Amino acid sequence: MSTRFVDPVVDATTLFAPRAPLPGSAAAMSSLICVRLETLETWFRNNLLRTIDVLGQDGVTRKLYDDRYISQFNYDYGRWNDEQIPETYSHYADIVMESLLEKLTEPMSKETELKLIPTYSYARIYKKGDILERHKDRYSCEISTTLNLGGDPWPIYLEPSGKTDREGIKVDLEPGDALIYRGCEVEHWREAFEGDNCGQVFLHYNDASGEKAEENKYDKREFLGLPGWFKS
Repeated sequence: MSTRFVDPVVDATTLFAPRAPLPGSAAAMSSLICVRLETLETWFRNNLLRTIDVLGQDGVTRKLYDDRYISQFNYDYGRWNDEQIPETYSHYADIVMESLLEKLTEPMSKETELKLIPTYSYARIYKKGDILERHKDRYSCEISTTLNLGGDPWPIYLEPSGKTDREGIKVDLEPGDALIYRGCEVEHWREAFEGDNCGQVFLHYNDASGEKAEENKYDKREFLGLPGWFKS
């Protein structure tokens, strides 16, 4: 299994650049696909992490929580008590990321050769020392993309074979790069982060042909953008 980036970055109309087919299973989608995105305008791509940092990790949201204007049990503005990465700013269904999730549904379907249904987005700003343990994801993350929003470099490792004794494939993502993978099948992880911060967003989809895909649409919310407590 190999991965390949495409260059140059394509314009916002096409979103995904052409790429050579990747080796994979008999399924329509290879286990790993690397693409480079022009997700929105250049300013947005280059400054999104800085904006999230000001509004979230160290700025407005942090102030509102610390001064108890927002309950510690209210995750509408993000949270710091994600069990997977404690004390790191995370946000389920941020409205900007949900818009990106929706916008990329058609291009993602084209890349994977699958009809996809969006489920949810999840953004994090990782801090020094963070570790993402080796894991697979739940059903809502059947087809996943991790998109680098900016910050210090931090590679992701994946093992498509499912064998836990292997070192995995190391993938370095530049800002604007996205890695598409089967979240429920491919183990993925990140080793201890040595930088100061790194922004990533996970965009999750289901294969529409799946038996439970329609009932799991939008991660069982009425529509995208709603917080997790709206799940049915």
